[in-house]
Formats: sequence, structure tokens, C-alpha cells
Amino acid sequence: MNHSASRRARVRAPELTGRGGWLNTGGTDLTLADLRGRVVVLDFWTFCCINCLHVLDELRELEEKHRDTVVIIGVHSPKFVHEAEHQAVVDAVERYGVEHPVLDDPDLATWKQYAVRAWPTLVVIDPEGYVVAQHAGEGHAHAIERLVQELETEHAAKGTLRRGDGPYVAPEPVATDLRFPGKALLLPSGTFLVSDTTRHQLVELAPDGESVVRRVGSGVRGFADGPADAAGFNEPQGLALVDDGAAVVVADTVNHALRRLDLGTGEVTTLAGTGRQWWQGSPTSGPAREVDLSSPWDVAVFGGRIWIAMAGVHQLWAYDPGDGTVSVAAGTTNEGLVDGPVADAWFAQPSGLAVSPERDRLWLADSETSALRWVDLDGVVHTAVGTGLFDFGHRDGPAEQALFQHPLGVTALPDGSVAVSDTYNHTLRRFDPATGEVTTLATDLREPSDAVVVGSDVVVVESARHRLTRLRLPEEAVRVESVAHRTQRAATEVAPGRLRLDVIFQAPAGQKLDTRYGPSTRLLVSSTPPELLLEGDGAGTDLSRAVRLNPSVTEGVLHVSAMAASCDDDPANEYPACHVHQQDWGVPLRLTEGAADRLALVLAGMDESEDGGGGGDGGEGEG
Repeated sequence: MNHSASRRARVRAPELTGRGGWLNTGGTDLTLADLRGRVVVLDFWTFCCINCLHVLDELRELEEKHRDTVVIIGVHSPKFVHEAEHQAVVDAVERYGVEHPVLDDPDLATWKQYAVRAWPTLVVIDPEGYVVAQHAGEGHAHAIERLVQELETEHAAKGTLRRGDGPYVAPEPVATDLRFPGKALLLPSGTFLVSDTTRHQLVELAPDGESVVRRVGSGVRGFADGPADAAGFNEPQGLALVDDGAAVVVADTVNHALRRLDLGTGEVTTLAGTGRQWWQGSPTSGPAREVDLSSPWDVAVFGGRIWIAMAGVHQLWAYDPGDGTVSVAAGTTNEGLVDGPVADAWFAQPSGLAVSPERDRLWLADSETSALRWVDLDGVVHTAVGTGLFDFGHRDGPAEQALFQHPLGVTALPDGSVAVSDTYNHTLRRFDPATGEVTTLATDLREPSDAVVVGSDVVVVESARHRLTRLRLPEEAVRVESVAHRTQRAATEVAPGRLRLDVIFQAPAGQKLDTRYGPSTRLLVSSTPPELLLEGDGAGTDLSRAVRLNPSVTEGVLHVSAMAASCDDDPANEYPACHVHQQDWGVPLRLTEGAADRLALVLAGMDESEDGGGGGDGGEGEG
């Protein structure tokens, strides 16, 4: 991409507005005029989206390196109803260590002004207030770094660059024993081990669930093995007992690794992962310490292996303790809800695992489809509750009608039923396989993310209340009023029949498409309902495709997954760095006679003013 050519378009950046107001600014409302003279990077994100969380981590280095010239602004743009609650955004900003200003935009006002179509999306604004680049998806930090360097040079020469401290104001720290805990585990001693996610530690609590016995981890983001006080974690989550209860396996989520805690000595070692995030094209099996992982969120021992909810790539992986290898166990990396053989199944950010008492089912909370699913011993994936990426709510009753809202945890109960930590509904739910019914066990929790059975009680991780809460398992479920939601984004009007789908990608400045080993791009297209697409579904290597839409289906969702690989274009460099750019979109369509017959989606390389039209506003991207 020629950034100079992009900047000649001179598109003035729209103002930043959001009914929820500003966070991390010390109470000050910001305007673009306040930011004039700085390079501004807008990060459109929502806290349910694992790819958005990846981008938060990608931006940390850029944020630190260019702190006196670059201002990153998070624009929180919700998908789920819960994410439109202001306190939930406040919690998420602290939970994920966001150290830049955040605009809470529950009505998507700024999202619409910038014609954003996908989570995450990054928009770069130059020191004079003009949009110069837009990138959808993750993996673009290197391109933005290069653009920032160009803008610094250009505007320093023009006298339009202003250096100095940014507008970020850190919130006051709060003293609690736990801070946004993620998962919990009952140890053989009767104590609890809790992943204290935001403080990058594991905390052992006494049987009362409150008194701290010990802490494991330095409490600072890091990736280091060693004794309890020196080991480094990075937002750890899932926990599982191994070695006959002598050790615990930890899903060290942001380190993209599995760790092992020796309960006797407190020593922490690494079992799997390199500390690097897995990208398309990387190995999917091999010696565990040599294979990259991607945001492992939970772990469970099933069928002699340690299964991993690999939220970052919408798959289940497994670690074999016998030979020290790791491999994909289920899923294709495509995001969605598709049952069947493990090799063909689709998941969407699996975040909780539990094994049935009979050890014949691996239950999983598939958070982005708001679904409860399971894998059987024959290697087949089933769905108990949930319909897909766009339907969610709080509705009890028969499984085919029941609804959850972004559940993060699942717990096998002694009677063979399953408790679901229904995170965004602030409830604990129960699914009974014998009757196929869903009921509500408890309400008025705060973002429950896991639960542990202790005798006739269940101990719930109330993540946003920073505590464990003990509940009596009720004989009768709590009754609540049914609520159903469908993710709302303005549908894009397109003509029925032939539609040209173009994913816009140009390699960033100083890079070229990597064609050394064949095509460097990939495009996968499907639809909900499947009948929407008469032609053009499936996978291919061309980023443009002619599809045919069924005129008898008036509305639906077009699912588009695109990937492109580029490498540094420097003949003098024998080993150029290579980069993967990828994004999934779910674009709601309304078929209207006379509407556009082209849909353009920007992966990287152009801002909205340059994409040549088509598509319209408001498509939902499942990032």
C-alpha cells in the first residue's frame, strides 16, 4: 500500500461521540481537536471478542514505543446486550489492562460514522485530523508501526507534530484479594485454587473460599518458569488437576501456553506453547514446547489427554502427557456452530470445559454462539443448546428454545446434568440431558465465569464481584422472565441474484504478497440460512468471488472469512519477516430489487473512502 497516496484522499475524521462517555481520562471528555498534532489510532473493539483482545495485546508495544506521539483510543462498540452496560465496560477496561482512553459507544454512533463493519477494526488518523488507513482484523500492528514512523517524519518536517504526554489517566487501584478471577478448582486438600486473571497470579484460598493461603506468580505480566514468587503468568484462566492430584495444568491465556504448577513445591514449568500466538499456516501438531497456541481459555482431562479450549482459533486442541505432544482435536478454525465429526465441526470461542461423571462426554461452553455443546468418545460434536452467532438471551424451557448469553463456564453436576455459568445473563443455569430442559439455578450473580461442586453446594466464580460465592444446589430451579435477543446491526441492502464479493487487501508499505509456497490468500464463504447462497459458497484462494443469492430468501447473514500473508519486501534481507492478516465477517443482508450488486469488505490497505462503494453500513463482523 502507498500510504502517501492514501493520505491524498484527505478524508476528515468524524468526531468521536458515545452516550456512555469516556474512561481512563480522569473525567475529561475528549474531542479530535484535543488530539490535533498527535497520531491517533482508533481501536473499535468489544470485550466478548477474542480477536479484539489479541489486538489489545498487539498494540501494547506500539503504545509504549510511541507514547509521546501516538494516542490510542478504544471505541467500545458492543455486540451483546450486556456489553452495552456502562459498568460492564468499566470492568472490561480494568480486567484486560487497557491503558489508554476508551470511549463507551453503546449505540454504535462512532462505529456508524466510520462505517466500521467488523470487530476489531483499527483506523489511523494523522496529526491534522485526516483518516489515512483502516484495517479490519488482527495482525496489523507491524503495518501501523511503519505508518506511524512515516507520519512522525512527515509531520515533524511540516511542523504539525505535537509531542508530549497523552490524555490517559490511570484509575485508582482497588484493594481486593481477587481481581476479576477467571476459573476455580477444588484441590484434594479441600482448598480452592483460583486464577486471579487481572493480577496475573494463581491464588489458593482456604475451604471458606475467602482466606488467602498462598499466591503463585509475581503479579506482573510475564512468561517465566520458576518458584511461586518469581513465576510469570499473563491473564491465566483454566485449571485442571493432573498427576493424581499432585499438580495443576494452567491455561496461561495471553502467554498462549500451558503451564504446570507443582502443588507441593510451588514450582511452575511450561508444558506447551512458545509464548507466540498461532497463525494460519503454523504447525498444528508436534512437540508441545515447539508449537504455537492461541489464547487457551480452559483445560480438562478427557480420554487420557488434556483437552484445551483454544478460544483464539475456535478449536479444541489436546496435549498428550505421554509423549509431550500437542495437536488439534476438533474444529476447522472457522467460526460458527456446525456439529458432526470433530474434523469438520465449527466452534466460536470455546471458553469452558467439563467432563461428565461417567467420563463419556466433554461438555463445552461455546461463548460466541451462546451455546452448550459436547464431544463424545466417538469423536462427534453435538449441540445441546444454542443456534448460532446471532441469537442469544435468557429463556428457559426445552433445549431447542432455550437461550444463553455468552456463557464462559460449564460444570458437570453429580446427577449427570450440567451447570452453565451464563456470564452475560449474570446467572447460573442448568441443562438436564435426561429431560432436555434448561432451568435457572441462581440469579443476581455478577459475570459468573466458572463453578465448582462442593458436596451439596456449588461455589461460583463471580468474576465482576471479585469473589467466590457459595450456593446451595436448589431442588427446584428459579423462575425468571424469558428474554430473547438477536444481534442488531443495520442490514446491508443488496440485489437478489448475482453479487460480486470483493475483499479489499493491499500489502502494507514495504511488503509484498508471500507467494513462495503457493497462493497467499484464502477466502471462505457461507451463509445463514444455508439456502441464502445458491452459488459461491466454500473455500478458494481468490479474494474476489461471484455469488448468487436466492431471491426467495429475503434476509440472512453472509459469513466471510479472509486471510492474506505478506512478507517484508527487502532484497537485501535473506530472511524477511512475514505477517498474516485475517478477519471473519458476518454481514446481515436484506435482498432488495435495484440495490447494489457488489459487496466490498476491507481487510487492509484502504480506508472506506477508497473502496469503490458497495456494501453499505453496519455489517456485523465476527472477529
